[in-house]
Amino acid sequence: MRYAQGGGLTPAEQDKREALRLEAVKRFESGAGTAQIAAELRVTDRSVRRWRAAWRRGGAAALASAGPMSVEKLTSQQWQRLEMELKRGPLAHGFDDEHQGWTLKRVKLLIGRLFHIGYTVQGVWRLLRRHGWSCQVPLRRSLERSEEVIEVWKAEVWPRVKPPPHTWVPTSVSRTRPGSR
Repeated sequence: MRYAQGGGLTPAEQDKREALRLEAVKRFESGAGTAQIAAELRVTDRSVRRWRAAWRRGGAAALASAGPMSVEKLTSQQWQRLEMELKRGPLAHGFDDEHQGWTLKRVKLLIGRLFHIGYTVQGVWRLLRRHGWSCQVPLRRSLERSEEVIEVWKAEVWPRVKPPPHTWVPTSVSRTRPGSR
């Protein structure tokens, strides 16, 4: 099964999805139709048909969660430490920071250094997505930037140099054809 976010479901989301399937089982047993179940549970008809077929073959046990596709290699304590180290930045871990941020390869190396656990680059991507991290490009701003000066300029200087707004004015009289009235 594919998921839009590309990283699969978290354990809490897996539990929620399993509860949804087991709720569908109750409705199968009461004789509810596919379209009705899909509307009430806010899922697609196709999902309900697939669940019904599995239920007919193996009962409610067939719709129980099979668990995660792969077991995460990092424990929750290791993940917390990794997240803390990621927030410190790449410079703190000896990376030349010409990119001004983390790359998947750098995170993979950091995991190896900290925990002696091997991940693939794709595995690192899935791990980060599963925990709510996303691919972002850092904003490049000059060191001399002063937010206070910018706010003063916006409030005082810009209104004076900004051209006045143009209002809409009709350019000709209504164009009606002679004799069309």
